[in-house]
Amino acid sequence: MSAYLGRYRGDSRLHTDSDLRVFLTWCTDQDLEPLSAVRVDIERYVRWLQDVRRFQPSTVSRRLSVAIGFYRVCVIDGILPHSPADYVRRPVVPPPESPTLGLGHLQFEALITTARRSANPNDFALIAMLGLLGLRIFEACGANINDIGEEHGHRVLRVRGKGGKVVLIPLPPAVARAVDRAVDGRIDGPILRNTLGARMDRHAATRRLKHLAASAGIRMPRMHPHMLRHTFVTTMLDAGVSLRDVQIAARHAGPRTTMRYDRARKNLDRHPNYILAAYMASGT
Repeated sequence: MSAYLGRYRGDSRLHTDSDLRVFLTWCTDQDLEPLSAVRVDIERYVRWLQDVRRFQPSTVSRRLSVAIGFYRVCVIDGILPHSPADYVRRPVVPPPESPTLGLGHLQFEALITTARRSANPNDFALIAMLGLLGLRIFEACGANINDIGEEHGHRVLRVRGKGGKVVLIPLPPAVARAVDRAVDGRIDGPILRNTLGARMDRHAATRRLKHLAASAGIRMPRMHPHMLRHTFVTTMLDAGVSLRDVQIAARHAGPRTTMRYDRARKNLDRHPNYILAAYMASGT
C-alpha cells in the first residue's frame, strides 16, 4: 500500500488513500486477502459499490481505478504474477448533464465590475485570479507575495498546482493591479486575506464570491469558486482561442477535459436551428 501511495502527493495522495481503504475494508469484511483476490472478486466489489452503496458511476469508476492501479503496482514490483483487476469492465460514466458550468459573458463582466468597485481589495484579486488566470481555489488561496516575480519581462505568479507541480502564470496588467491592491505594500504573507487579516481559505472565498454575485445581480442555484475556472475556459473558447492553447492555459492533461468545459457547443444562442432558419430565410 505504501509503495502505491508513494506515487502521489498532496490532495491526490489523500483521496487515493481514502479510496484504497474502502477497497481494503471491503476485502476485510468479505474475509478476503487482497493479494489472493481473483477477477470475480473485483467484479463483486464493483457490484457492491453500485448496488449496495449506490454510488454514482463516476465514483464507482474512480474507486475501481484505484484498485486497478494498486494491483498494477503489485505486478510491477513482482508481488503478483498478474493483476486480478485486468479485464474488469468499468461502469459507463455519462457526460455532465448540468448546462450551468460557468457564467455567461455578461454575467462575468458584471461580477468583475462589482468586484473592482468593492471596498475590499481582496474581492477583485480573488475574482481576477480565479476568472482571469483560471486558478483553482486552493492555488489562489495558497499564493504568497514572494511567489510574484518577473520572467523575460513579464510579471508572473509562481503557482503550486496539482501534484505539487510549479508553473509560472503571466499576470495581465489588470490582474497585476488587482494583486497589487490586495498586497497593499506588504512584503510577505498570503496574497489573499480574509476579514481578520489571515490567509483566505476556500470557505471564506466561497462566501465572498456568493456575496459579490448577489451584489452583481447574478442569480445562480449554486455559486462556487470552480465556476470561475469553467468561465475562464469557456470565455477563451468563445473569444476564438484555439482548443490547444486553452488546454495549455488551463493546464489540463488532455484536450478531452477542456472539451468538457466547452458548453458553448450546446448553447442555445449558437444552436444550428438558427443557422438553418437564416439560410432558408427566403422561403420562410
